[in-house]
Amino acid sequence: MGMSRKQEYSNKILKILAEKPAISLDLIKNNKDQKTGYALTRSIKNLVESGCIEMIQSDNKSYLKLTKKGKNKLNSIKLEGDGVLVSTVWDGLWRIIILDIPEERKNEREALRYLLKKADFTCVKNTVWISPFPYEHLFTNIKKDLGLGTELMIIVTDKLDEETKLVFLKAIKK
Repeated sequence: MGMSRKQEYSNKILKILAEKPAISLDLIKNNKDQKTGYALTRSIKNLVESGCIEMIQSDNKSYLKLTKKGKNKLNSIKLEGDGVLVSTVWDGLWRIIILDIPEERKNEREALRYLLKKADFTCVKNTVWISPFPYEHLFTNIKKDLGLGTELMIIVTDKLDEETKLVFLKAIKK
């Protein structure tokens, strides 16, 4: 399943922006090849329109900056295909995420639920998600990026009572 050239550029742009607070538009567009330049321009335009990046004007220059939505998109890309290099051999630890995001931040809540599902987490109670896979680092970063204090709690443990363990095992096997 190949991705379109435009998609590839979009993902590259998001990845570049993830590493820096902002990047000059000239730096990204400084491409000699006209065809590539056009594809880049289109990708940037689409990313701005979809709210993944924002353009900031300063000193007569345009800068690109990743938005919260862009960070979510990037995390979603990380969970797709080849980007996922997470061990599927169980290390005996449970990853439990408690998600308690208020109604006024519904979009973020939906985005996080989507990422949790993509990362093979299973919802066992309304706000409690579990997984045997080591995705805690990704969600720790997401927590930091979105500035979620106690709204997102990450617990990694090997100690569960037997009944809870059975509930978890049943949920995962579904």
